[in-house]
Amino acid sequence: MTMRPIVRFGDPVLTTPTAHVTRFDQRTKALVEDLLETVDAPGRAGLAATQIGVGLRVFSYNVDDRIGYVINPEIVELSEETQDGEEGCLSVPKLWYPTTRAERAVVTGVDLRNEPVTVEGTGLMARCLQHETDHLDGMVYLERLDPQTRKRALRDVRRSDWFMPAEPPEPTGVRLPSAFGGGR
Repeated sequence: MTMRPIVRFGDPVLTTPTAHVTRFDQRTKALVEDLLETVDAPGRAGLAATQIGVGLRVFSYNVDDRIGYVINPEIVELSEETQDGEEGCLSVPKLWYPTTRAERAVVTGVDLRNEPVTVEGTGLMARCLQHETDHLDGMVYLERLDPQTRKRALRDVRRSDWFMPAEPPEPTGVRLPSAFGGGR
């Protein structure tokens, strides 16, 4: 088991929908163990595989002394009743914004034996289940903010000491003819 570094907002892996797990082998077991160890640090409620740079549909959770994981999770039920509260994200460190979520959520998926599992919760657990499933769908919670708050949040991200905007692609080595302003 390894405590894995967290991928930060701006990395394309966070906005790419994940692939379903189809092989339940030692590599999948190692991924789940890493997710469980990484989420077990103080102040962490949930962690999606994308947040450690892995494009597979798996997340772990650590809420109210409930620690676990779900492989291939799908939200199957959300209450009509909602909750408002400050939400944060390990991939968007030190920034919290008011985010509306369903008060109750139910997620189904499988475990390492490919056996069905159901995780349900209210309050913080419901928020966690929705937040982590969003990650696996390629969505960071900032997309759920109202337009004005989102604008402020993106400005705060750009000003943060951790944000590194995506770098432009490496030059291909192709030289343009001098008529196009390149080459000699």
